[in-house]
Amino acid sequence: MTDIQAGTEAAAAASTSAQVPAIELDGVVKEYLAHGEVVQAVKGVTLTITEGEFFSLLGPSGCGKTTTMRMIAGFEDPSRGTVRLHGQDVTNVPPNKRDVNMVFQSYALFPHMNVWENVAFGLRRKKIGEAEIKRRVGEMLEIVALTGREKRRPREMSGGQQQRVALARALVNKPRALLLDEPLGALDLKLRQAMQIELKRIQREVGITFVYVTHDQSEALTMSDRIAVMNDGLVEQLASPREIYESPSTAFVAGFIGTSNLLSGTVDRIVSGSAVLRLGQEGRVLVAGDGFQVADPVAVTVRPEKITISTEEPAGDLSVVPGIVSEVVYLGLYNSYAVSLADGAEVTVFQQNALDSTSTAERGDAVWLSWQPRHSYAIGS
Repeated sequence: MTDIQAGTEAAAAASTSAQVPAIELDGVVKEYLAHGEVVQAVKGVTLTITEGEFFSLLGPSGCGKTTTMRMIAGFEDPSRGTVRLHGQDVTNVPPNKRDVNMVFQSYALFPHMNVWENVAFGLRRKKIGEAEIKRRVGEMLEIVALTGREKRRPREMSGGQQQRVALARALVNKPRALLLDEPLGALDLKLRQAMQIELKRIQREVGITFVYVTHDQSEALTMSDRIAVMNDGLVEQLASPREIYESPSTAFVAGFIGTSNLLSGTVDRIVSGSAVLRLGQEGRVLVAGDGFQVADPVAVTVRPEKITISTEEPAGDLSVVPGIVSEVVYLGLYNSYAVSLADGAEVTVFQQNALDSTSTAERGDAVWLSWQPRHSYAIGS
């Protein structure tokens, strides 16, 4: 085990034993004055990030996620609320006095310095001894898989390699937390996907808390221990990637994370612990759970891959909805069906191409859609 790993793991163990979160935001608000009006970019965010966690702030442009991260880093001052790092109130502490480092999308590497010099820069500014610099820089370059490239300049490296240099430069100072603001945004798709796995590996190896800002749902789902989905300055849902994907709590989360179908109906009856929503003359949607009353309006979401498409009406205790196929798209791993319902709604269905590429149905076919009650999730507005 390296000294950096031992140090960060010891710090994590100490904080965990004392049950002190790595980062806490308590009612944090950020207001700006724009054209004579007060605009709230962040509207009372409260959340806790645990030691050693890979935590993502996810949302569309303008939702407040980057502003929230900048308040953690100290680059923005909250209008109201409190920011704590490892139990200490740092709301009014300047960025250079906070034990966090930040990595930006641009990487901000020094073009006239080679890899070694870029990574050693912060240590030299702190007047660390040369022997210690050599040990720590070498150790960090090994962790980010750049050993042997010490003398290369940034312009001689790929985007992914430059990103790893930026990570090494931030981590070599042994921060208690690392903040990453869309660091993969400049990379092409395949390299971005590869770097997602690399980032998670590095985070696990060094044991440091990572706070990651992104608008890319797949990035957040791939890397995060927990995700805070933000919209219009608020956290709409904070949960594990699986819970956010499988059980979105609001219509926004359901629509923003992956592809989802939103259906609305009125409770027709309660049967065996499930609410039965009537859709049109022949359709029904079963929603498992308590708390439903007959005549209640209910909105539900169901993921495309949970739905089975068939040309005959299925039997059993299933949600069953008839429709007409309006489009079929072959996407290699799966076929995507767009199915129009009698009320004008359109449902997307993904069917995996496990055996061959033959479609279950073609455009214009009358079909039945079905799924298990547990895959219908009632959601808020």
